[in-house]
Amino acid sequence: MECWRKSLILLLCLVFLATAAWAGQNLLIKGMEAQKAGDNETAEKLLGEYLRRYPQMEGARRYYALALAGLGRKAEALEQIDKGLAEHSGDVQLLLTKGNLLAGMDRRAEAIEVFTQAIKCDPNSAQAFKERGECQTQEGCFPEAMADLNRAAKLTPQDPWVYNKRGIVWFCQGGYKKAVADFSTAIRLAPDSPHAYFFRANMYRHHLGEPDKAAADYRKACALGHPLSCQELEKMGKEK
Repeated sequence: MECWRKSLILLLCLVFLATAAWAGQNLLIKGMEAQKAGDNETAEKLLGEYLRRYPQMEGARRYYALALAGLGRKAEALEQIDKGLAEHSGDVQLLLTKGNLLAGMDRRAEAIEVFTQAIKCDPNSAQAFKERGECQTQEGCFPEAMADLNRAAKLTPQDPWVYNKRGIVWFCQGGYKKAVADFSTAIRLAPDSPHAYFFRANMYRHHLGEPDKAAADYRKACALGHPLSCQELEKMGKEK
C-alpha cells in the first residue's frame, strides 16, 4: 500500500509539472504571437506574466524586455536586461539585446562595448560581429566595420545582409567595384530582395558610368516593390 501511495504522489507531481510547463509555454507562445502581430500591449502583459511565473526560464527576461521596447519603454527594457545580466553576465543573447537597445537609443559607443563583450563570450557569434559592424559603420569607423563584416562573412557566408552592409562600407571608402562585387553576391543569395539591386544600380549610375546596367538594376528593384528605384528609373528616362 505504501509503495502504491508513493507512486500515486509521484504521478500527480509529474502531471502537475507537465500542466505548469504547458501553461508557461502557452503564455510564451501567445505573447510572442502578439508581439509579431504588432500588439505590443498584449505582448507586454503576457510576457510580463510569463516572467513573473518563471523568472529562471531561459529567455524570459529578454522576451519581456523586447515587449517593453516595442512599447517605446526602452529604459525599462534596458533595466530588465541588466537584471538578467546581473545573474548571467555571459549570456550572449542578453548582451546582444542590450547592445541593440543601446544602439536604438543612439548610444552606439556603449553598444559597441556591449557587442565586444558578447564577442568575448562567444568569438563565433556572427550576430555580434554583424551588430558591432553596423554600429561601427554608423559611427564612421569604416576600417573597424570592415573587419567585423569580414569576420561575419566567414562565419555566415550565405547571409546576404552581410554583403549588402559590406558593400555599403566599400562605397563609403570609395571602393565602388568592390561594392558592386558584394552587392552582386547579395543578389545571388537573395535574388528577390530589391535593396542590393538598388545599391548596385547607384554604383553603376553615379560612380562607374554604366547607365544601362544601372537602369536594368533599377528596373528589377522597381518590379520587386522598391519605390525609390521606380523614381530613379523615371528620372533616368527624363534625362535621355
